[in-house]
Amino acid sequence: MQFPKGVVLTASYLNSQGIDGQLLARYKKSGWLESIGDGAYVTRGDKVDWRGALSAMQSQLKLPVHCGARTALELQGYSHYAFSQTRDVFLFGPSGQKLPLWFLKHDWGVSFTYKMTSLFPDNLPAGYVDFPWGDLSIRISSPERAAMEMLYHVPAKQGFDEAMKIMESLLSLRPGLVQKLLESCASIKVKRLFLYMAQAANLPFAAKLNLKKVNLGKGDRTVVKSGRLDPQYRITVPRSGDK
Repeated sequence: MQFPKGVVLTASYLNSQGIDGQLLARYKKSGWLESIGDGAYVTRGDKVDWRGALSAMQSQLKLPVHCGARTALELQGYSHYAFSQTRDVFLFGPSGQKLPLWFLKHDWGVSFTYKMTSLFPDNLPAGYVDFPWGDLSIRISSPERAAMEMLYHVPAKQGFDEAMKIMESLLSLRPGLVQKLLESCASIKVKRLFLYMAQAANLPFAAKLNLKKVNLGKGDRTVVKSGRLDPQYRITVPRSGDK
């Protein structure tokens, strides 16, 4: 029996392929299947990284979890770092969506930041792409959505200066999708920071947005402690010369 390479094989998936508990035990005893956690396996000699685990969660377990923020941008080439140098893998899921223990307990060679959030409505289909990786495909955020997810993590998990540098490279964002995401985004801070950076970087799509349809809230928002208050978007940003 042939299984896809580079992917975790979950017990539910194996069962759907006709491998019951008795046959599974036999495969494990022979060493053909190796357990990496409760209900999760890899075939002997197969090399599986976090992408193969994410693919299993998405395609086999049907979990609404995706790769986003800076990681999705790095995968799509929008970063001044090579992806091999990434420090964190950013994952997102809806409020209350926990990750399987086999995923959390296994050493995938990278660190994860997983955020359960209602940054966008759960039923919003916009802003995803299927990203090929070898024989696999994983669901990740489009550059437009990933940029806003990245800013969601400023400043706790994402530095302001690096986010600004990455934003400066996003010259080809689609204004229609940006508009839809801004109208749907639940975070006032993210929307203001996104527009501030887009304007500061003179990104082409910014002039095509209809901000009358975007709720930017009221009052000031602190993004950078001890920063200066931007008079237009009412957020604190680094003072000149700060990082």
